[in-house]
Amino acid sequence: MKQLVKKIKINTSITLITGLHIGGNSENVEIGGIDNPVVKLASKGDVPYIPGSSLKGKMRCLLEQAAGAPKVGLDEKVNNLFGITESRANNTSNQPSKIIVRDAMLSDDSKKILLDCDNLDMPYTENKFENVIDRVKGIAQHPRQTERVPAGAEFNAEFIINVWDDDNEQELMALFEKGIRLLENDYLGGSGSRGYGQIKFGEMKRTELSDANNWTA
Repeated sequence: MKQLVKKIKINTSITLITGLHIGGNSENVEIGGIDNPVVKLASKGDVPYIPGSSLKGKMRCLLEQAAGAPKVGLDEKVNNLFGITESRANNTSNQPSKIIVRDAMLSDDSKKILLDCDNLDMPYTENKFENVIDRVKGIAQHPRQTERVPAGAEFNAEFIINVWDDDNEQELMALFEKGIRLLENDYLGGSGSRGYGQIKFGEMKRTELSDANNWTA
């Protein structure tokens, strides 16, 4: 791996099939407020977004599970795309990540739709009540409120895949596409086993950046 020869930019959309909860800061929750808030952009009027780290981490986890790797870093193909840092005694082996996953921002259309919606508890998000059932008494206990971005919301996503001179581009792209499909058939964020976080990716628009002087298309 000596020279970066190409950047492949993938632009797509992420549509929520079910409500999404990716946890945010709950330190300043007021009495009677949401117990489990979602992550938001404070600089943009508390607009929810999907952190690139959440997307990247989940894709990597699913690809390693599919490859039969019992823990992070035990599949060479996944390491090649997502990177790895290994420490053995005094030796550290670094494989830089070849994929960049941008934060996915709520689309302008979804912002308007959610702000204009009279059925939401807060701007952009909904408040879902959950509880624990006492198996003996059959009654609900410990009610809590979870904030979610509602189903139907759409986010703009962008991925960058760096191709080096010794890479097999087709293998890199095939692994990326497999990660996308695995994620569509799993969930993103928390409480996926209870129905949260089902997503659908839109059309993948590919742009190749191959001018090494300024990396323009």
